[in-house]
Amino acid sequence: MDFYLIDPGGPQLQLPVNPGEVTIRREKQYETTNIINLGEVDFPTGEKVKEISFSSFFPVYYDSSYCSYQDIPDPQEAMNQLTSWAMGRSPVRLIITNTIINVLILVAAHISTFKGGEPGDVYYDLTCRTWREIKVRTTAEAAAPADIGGVAANESRPDLKPVPMKIKVKPGDSLWAIAKLQYGDGGRWREIYEANKDIIGPDPTLIASGIQLVVPA
Repeated sequence: MDFYLIDPGGPQLQLPVNPGEVTIRREKQYETTNIINLGEVDFPTGEKVKEISFSSFFPVYYDSSYCSYQDIPDPQEAMNQLTSWAMGRSPVRLIITNTIINVLILVAAHISTFKGGEPGDVYYDLTCRTWREIKVRTTAEAAAPADIGGVAANESRPDLKPVPMKIKVKPGDSLWAIAKLQYGDGGRWREIYEANKDIIGPDPTLIASGIQLVVPA
């Protein structure tokens, strides 16, 4: 399981230390009305935005016992990137491999903590809110020419499609093992092979160490 935050138009960040747990908050929205001789009555009006939250830390030094990869980011630079996303208005994509989470989110809040005795390490709590696309058009925009999909020709919108992953093959890897790690089902190795047949060649059992493979979302 790996955690990625990807800016569709910019940088991406893979969390070096996987959080111990992920909390997803789902809640229905209600409108409460007081009815004479009956009292309060709740009327469901829709679903509140889902919140995804987790905690971990950015270590200053690589440790194979808990780090997911060797080339870990500088803790302060990583926190600055989270701050930039939190202050920005554009969504970023959160991907947690081996789960169904591959969604656009807004970084709603993050808390940084520095602990004595662990100089350089930065702990954090991150809260994300799933992003909903709402387009409000002015009268001028409504009158402007639109393409076949009904979207104004000059309109820019985030890509809502799940983003395929790119992974580097390590010694001893197999397509079955990669599919098991990424999808939770080794039997889906053919999907990865079909997407990378030109790189792998005619024999799916022979994959060279060091090549990059695309893992379809």
